[in-house]
Amino acid sequence: MSYKNLKFPKDTLFLVTGGAGFIGSNICEAILNMGYRVRCLDDLSTGKRAYADMFIGREGYTFIEDSIISYETCLDACADADYILHQAAWGSVPRSVEMPRLYEEINIKGTLNMMEAARQSGVKKFVYASSSSVYGDGEALPKREGEEGDVLSPYALTKSVNEKYGKLYASLYGLDNCGLRYFNVFGRRQNPDGQYAAVIPKFIRQLLKDEAPTINGDGLQSRDFTYVENVVEANLKACLAPKEAAGHVFNIASGGRIQLIDVYNALAEALGKSHITPKYGPGRAGDMRHTQADISKAREMLGYDPDYDFESGLKLAIDWYVCEESGIK
Repeated sequence: MSYKNLKFPKDTLFLVTGGAGFIGSNICEAILNMGYRVRCLDDLSTGKRAYADMFIGREGYTFIEDSIISYETCLDACADADYILHQAAWGSVPRSVEMPRLYEEINIKGTLNMMEAARQSGVKKFVYASSSSVYGDGEALPKREGEEGDVLSPYALTKSVNEKYGKLYASLYGLDNCGLRYFNVFGRRQNPDGQYAAVIPKFIRQLLKDEAPTINGDGLQSRDFTYVENVVEANLKACLAPKEAAGHVFNIASGGRIQLIDVYNALAEALGKSHITPKYGPGRAGDMRHTQADISKAREMLGYDPDYDFESGLKLAIDWYVCEESGIK
């Protein structure tokens, strides 16, 4: 069942933290399109004002420009919210290696602020973004919840700590919550710019400019790339998950994997740039070699059934970026 058919009470209010970011803005848009209210909280440190302002004027939408580092802000934002979809965090494994203290402040303390504010506000469900990075150096494939290795980066550590807090808040305080381990999400509005940009939008942007992208490592590392609409589905279905799911974490992915060199070749062919040969650079510190998710637990407990495989999601992503580069809205 598509998330678009999910039913909530008429005046349901969703608080989306990080709602001006890549994933958060897609969640906000989906909820508004379903006819429910959205309160977006974002300090715009990594999100874009354009992705917050694009919904201004739509019925039921409000925007708070502030940070989850402030507990008082979190309390104010949670007031009267029915569901909280917590996406606010700093991403990027390489950047976390360079800035571990900042990641502690935002990803751990900020998430704890949100969980406590959610508890004090009596929300129905607190759903938070975790990451496949928590599997660390574990080599088994596919990745299954409960079979984690040692984390390889400060970013992964922050997500692991978030999960432990989620489990504790469910058992100790009764906060109905669950964590969603995203596997390499891609799609519209993902940032293609900068040193820490995700690989798919960065490759698309460079190929459209006839530039040769750089593949970090040998290109044989593989990922379970997951189209953003699947993540939207998971968040909304998690809101309606049974009590038995409280304190649990779930893999949110497509359930397959593809090597980076094959991603590059698919993009180059789709964009008519097969004549461009990629460059190769050193591997990135803290990166996992392979990821592939077992999504059976999410299927069973959340009703998660992703509509988009890698190929269909990639086509939609390419179309969006081509339109953006061409100035077509």
